[in-house]
Parts: sequence; structure tokens; C-alpha cells
Amino acid sequence: MSKFIKNHIITELEDQLRGLGEVLVVDMSKLTGNDANRIRVELGLRNVETLSVKNSLARHACSRVGLDALGPILQGPSTLVWGGEDIVALSRQITAWAKEVSALVVKGAAVEGQTLDAEGVVRLSKSPGRAELLSMIAGLILSPGGNIAGALLGPGGTVAGQVKSHSEGDVGS
Repeated sequence: MSKFIKNHIITELEDQLRGLGEVLVVDMSKLTGNDANRIRVELGLRNVETLSVKNSLARHACSRVGLDALGPILQGPSTLVWGGEDIVALSRQITAWAKEVSALVVKGAAVEGQTLDAEGVVRLSKSPGRAELLSMIAGLILSPGGNIAGALLGPGGTVAGQVKSHSEGDVGS
């Protein structure tokens, strides 16, 4: 491959990877054609990109866009995977596919400048995702207000009922 072609491929890779903070690396080389297509189509429906690329070209492109953490993972056949809702959802999808199709091998990931091995990706897939974390935070924010409202309404409702009852003359004097 000529130097001009290599530089062109690296530039194209840079354009696709620029701005990404998280990228997974898998080995899809042992998949059957049907399994590979099925996985790519399913991931594509979830706005997940997959790209099989020569490791040396990927390393150059990744180092230029701040994904140096992928360097140690890019050994042997590699497919870069990125996109989707967030990195947790992506890692869940990939680990689920790896369980279903044993020929798919999770190699690792780069997450916010950190290198994760395959076990780290599995641990990441078990953590709460962005939507779950937001709902947990909202619950924590609203919880004290709900407790205060409940405390005020409980005794306040009792007092209001007694005052109403007293004003209607139901209470014996």
C-alpha cells in the first residue's frame, strides 16, 4: 500500500474518530458472514458504528485524535465499535452479542483516556447507564422534598380535619 493511500486512510479514520471519548475493540474475524452481518445490522439500528481496520493505521489515527488508550488493545484482528446511547449501553450490547455468538471476542476499550481490558468492559456493562444515573440523581434530589411534604401533610391534614369538625359543631363541648 502506498504512503499516499495510507495517509488518506488515516485522515479518513481521524475524521470518523475525532471527538469520540469511548471506543470498544472487538475481534470479529472468526464470525461467519451471516453472524457478522446480523451483528452489524443490529448495531447499526442502534446508531452504533463498526469499522475493521489495519492496526497500524488505527494506532496512527487514534494517537492523532486523543485515543492513545487504544494502542495496547490493537493487536491482532480488530474492529472498532463506537456510538449508541452511551458507553455503558454499548458495552452491554457488545457483551450480550459476545455471549450469544461465541466467536465474537471483546478485546477492550478506551473510556475517557483509560484503557479497559475485556474484563473491564464486562464490568462496565454491569454498571448503571446514563439514563439510570439521571433517574437515580432525580430521585435523590426529590426525596427530601417529598419527605418534608409528607411530614407536613400528615399532621397538617389531621389538624385541618379537627378544625373543620370543630367549626361544624361536631365536637362535643
